[in-house]
Formats: sequence, structure tokens, C-alpha cells
Amino acid sequence: MPWRANVAFGALACGLIIGLGAIGACIGIGIMGGKFIEASARQPELMNTLQTKMFLLAGLIDAAFLIGVGIAMMFAFASPFHG
Repeated sequence: MPWRANVAFGALACGLIIGLGAIGACIGIGIMGGKFIEASARQPELMNTLQTKMFLLAGLIDAAFLIGVGIAMMFAFASPFHG
């Protein structure tokens, strides 16, 4: 396979990693936010505790997405596959 195809597939892989990671993170944060609203409506006295845990989990979900972005950037700029 010519080296141009490797570069093209690398760019495609980077786009898929970032795009699918963003979709997954958005869906995860949306579901978590909805469940937080339901839980705080059901038991308003626990809202402060739940809010702390929700923000912690939102940070972890975003961190997983940013790790994917970092891996995609590694593939884009320092890829061992581009020979």
C-alpha cells in the first residue's frame, strides 16, 4: 500500500476517534444530567451530595474524551504507521 494511503487512513482514524469520542461523551453527560435532575427532584435534601458526585463524574467522562483526542493527535503528528 502506498504511503499516501497510510496518511489518508491515519486522518480518517483521527476523525473517527475524536468524533465518536465526542458523541459518547455528550450522550454520557446528557444521561447523567437527566438522572441527576430526576434524583434531585425525588430527594431534594441530597442535591448537594449528588451535585458533587455528578461534577466529578462529568470530569472523568471529559477526561476519557480528552485522552482519545490526545491519542488521535499522536496518530496525526507522530504516527509510527506513516513510515
